Amino acid sequence: MVKYRIYLDNAATTCVDERVMTAMLPFFSQGYGNASSLHCYGTQAKEVLENSRTTIANCIGADSSELFFTSSGTESNNWALKSIAQANRHKGRHIIVSSIEHDSVLNTCNWLVDQGFFITYLPVDSDGIVDLTTLKEAINPKTILVSVMHANNEIGTIEPIEDISRICKDHNVYFHTDACQSFGKIPVNVHETGMDLLTINSHKIYGPKGIGALYVRKGVNLVPMLHGGGQEAGLRSSTENIPAIVGFAEAAELCMKEMKSEMVRLSSLREILVRSIFSGYSNAYINGHPDQRLPGHLSFSFHGLEGETIRLLLLLDEMGIAVSAGSACSSNDKSHNASHVLQAIGLNPFEARGAIRVSMGRFTTENDVDIFTDSLGKAMNSLKSIYSESSIISI
Repeated sequence: MVKYRIYLDNAATTCVDERVMTAMLPFFSQGYGNASSLHCYGTQAKEVLENSRTTIANCIGADSSELFFTSSGTESNNWALKSIAQANRHKGRHIIVSSIEHDSVLNTCNWLVDQGFFITYLPVDSDGIVDLTTLKEAINPKTILVSVMHANNEIGTIEPIEDISRICKDHNVYFHTDACQSFGKIPVNVHETGMDLLTINSHKIYGPKGIGALYVRKGVNLVPMLHGGGQEAGLRSSTENIPAIVGFAEAAELCMKEMKSEMVRLSSLREILVRSIFSGYSNAYINGHPDQRLPGHLSFSFHGLEGETIRLLLLLDEMGIAVSAGSACSSNDKSHNASHVLQAIGLNPFEARGAIRVSMGRFTTENDVDIFTDSLGKAMNSLKSIYSESSIISI
């Protein structure tokens, strides 16, 4: 039996903050009306719905009429790409995305190719940053959309979305960004960046699963993916999930209030972890940008031990430590391919199977980090390098 449980996989999902649960509870058993109903239960639910929409819109510098609720970040990404493609196919069929996008973007692109669209995959440098010159060169008269994520879920690198947005505006091309990993952790303002579409969700910011949103700038036309009762201004039919939406709004508001202090605290914890790893292991290396990354996010690997990563993670799990090898969605890949993100930054297919992602969050303490590094040392000492035992150095 383990003595403790330490969760360091907040990039995959977060626990629901108790303050968020408290805000949600009344809407399961008391304020349970359908927001489309005309009686008092419905009108009360409608008011709560719109207040929540306004709260979240304010968090990204948007007008409430520009925010549409969905079931997830995946749905929002699908909707953004497919809708822009369908609504603008008469203008062109060329779409540009980065090579390190989330699977919900990349697999949507695969589907769009089958529908007759052409996709350009932007390369990134060894830190995971999109090259702006390459982007400019890739845009042509048939380009209708550029989609580049704000921060990468596997390596934590933050992209220069303000510059990307400016380039898109100069070329009269729509710009979409997946901000599921960055929203609530670092500032995201659609007005300042000038982006056209933005994907966010709840379960990465201590809110419930099953609720996300898509920001759509006024004047950008979307095509509905779901048809039915005409909810969400007729663009996304489905009875609104009021408890989840309330939780999403509460979680977002809490993140805004605590963001500055959390950015400092999590960055400090990350640096403690970095120092500990690099002082203890001569074969350690960071994946992604060393500084331009999310505050509580660190992806690292060990030369010579890439093939032992899964075993290492299982050993840590036995000790009560939860970390991941990369994207949580990648565990559903039955082909067991190497990470497309790690290969994009220059790692070979073998190395691209060997990352450890530690993502700290609101409830992570310095003691948790100390216990993790101690447990990592014990787990490392129980492994044997596929190259040589000398590559393992204990902390």
